[in-house]
Amino acid sequence: MKWMRERDALIAQTLAFVQSVAGRKAAAGAPPPSPAPESADTGSAAPEMAQPDGTSTIASNPPVPPATDLPPLPAANARSSIADDLKTEINARVASFRAHQERFNREREEYFSATLAKLRAAIRDGAPPRPRK
Repeated sequence: MKWMRERDALIAQTLAFVQSVAGRKAAAGAPPPSPAPESADTGSAAPEMAQPDGTSTIASNPPVPPATDLPPLPAANARSSIADDLKTEINARVASFRAHQERFNREREEYFSATLAKLRAAIRDGAPPRPRK
């Protein structure tokens, strides 16, 4: 079955990758055999090639080289600069929110004071209250 060969190939590639990342060698110094999936146009598997130690590998599926081109991990100072940038942005947003809320409170207080002043002036002048609608 084709899917079984594809599954086995994926497992072998994953195992080779894990071993290369962990810095381990394959058992007995040889890479694990990795069957290749069938080609879509011919329906046959790729030919196998015999290794000097007696194992065989598929010609179209060479062993995975160690992953040496991975980007380096960020240094501790890079992580702290990212944390500092986030902290700065959060503090700026909090300050902006506080300023916004203070402006709303100030406008509400001014409106209340203006309305209360109008009411007191109307009471003092003896003007009749406005009818409700």
